[in-house]
Formats: sequence, C-alpha cells, structure tokens
Amino acid sequence: MHQNGVVARLKDVTTSFDEFVAERLDGLLRYATVLTDDPHLAQDIVQDVLLRAQERWAKIESAPTYVRRMVTNEYLSWRRRAIRRVVPSSHEVLDAISPPEADLSTAYDERDEMLARLATLPRKQRAALVLRYYENYSDEEIAEVLRCGTSTVRSQISRALGTLRAAVHPLPTALTTGAGE
Repeated sequence: MHQNGVVARLKDVTTSFDEFVAERLDGLLRYATVLTDDPHLAQDIVQDVLLRAQERWAKIESAPTYVRRMVTNEYLSWRRRAIRRVVPSSHEVLDAISPPEADLSTAYDERDEMLARLATLPRKQRAALVLRYYENYSDEEIAEVLRCGTSTVRSQISRALGTLRAAVHPLPTALTTGAGE
C-alpha cells in the first residue's frame, strides 16, 4: 500500500511537470529568444533546462520562478560560447513566437531596432531589462533570479536604460568631445 502511494505521488509529479510544460513552454521559449536573439539557441537552452528540471521536479517548490532562473542562468553562463553564432531573428521566426500586431511594418521596425539595441548590452544588464520589462518582475524578483542585491538590479537597469537612451538620442559632438570649453 505504501508503494502504491509513492507510485501515485510520482505520477502526480510527472503530470504536474507535463502540465507545467504545456502551460509555460511558449512563454519560456519567447523569454529565451529575447535573451539570446537566437531562436535555435533559445530552444536548446529551454530544452536543456526542462530536462534538468524534470529530473528534480519533486524538489522544486516554485516552478515558474525556479525554471525561469534556470533559463536565465543558462543564458548568463553561455556554455555554448565556443560555438556561438549571431543569427539575426527573421520576421517569420518572431511571428511564430508572438502573433503580429495590426501595423506590421511599424511593429517589425521597432522590434528589430529594440532587439539590435538589446544585443549590444552586457548579459546581466540585458537579463535585468528583459526580466523587468518583458516579464514584469519586481526588483526583488530580479535580484532573486540574478542572485544579487536589489541595488545591483537597479544599477544594472539604470545603466542599461542609459545605454539604450544614448543609442536613441546621442549627445551632440560638441558635448562629448569637450568642444566649446
């Protein structure tokens, strides 16, 4: 009887993992694609993370947060660095992960421009921005995922936004070169 209870519990754990994947896979793939700017690498990262998560599923308490942290850590560690290639996202790939909006040309231009700007940021700054503005995480939640303090999160986000703003609205040459002093 005790063994049947254990088997039943294992089946429940497997079922809850399957349900988790069914509910969250698309969101995890979108999140990883925004982080990596490479849908193929994003699929690899999510697949590796889900395989590792399944092995320890019974011990995972807050699955969405834990798995998202695993995806983020996998991106930050970038074990595939040696074979990393820049594969720009095509409109078709982005449409496959997220339905297009009404005015496609504007949405494509803005999305391409933002992805290109995000790609220039250091990994931790990029991860912090994506967690804040794409996943709507609080400073505390981002700090937990990135394993740092909330002041570090705010600093990373501030620096990233400063870099992005400078790319959109660069200072006049006279101000950056010291001319006119």
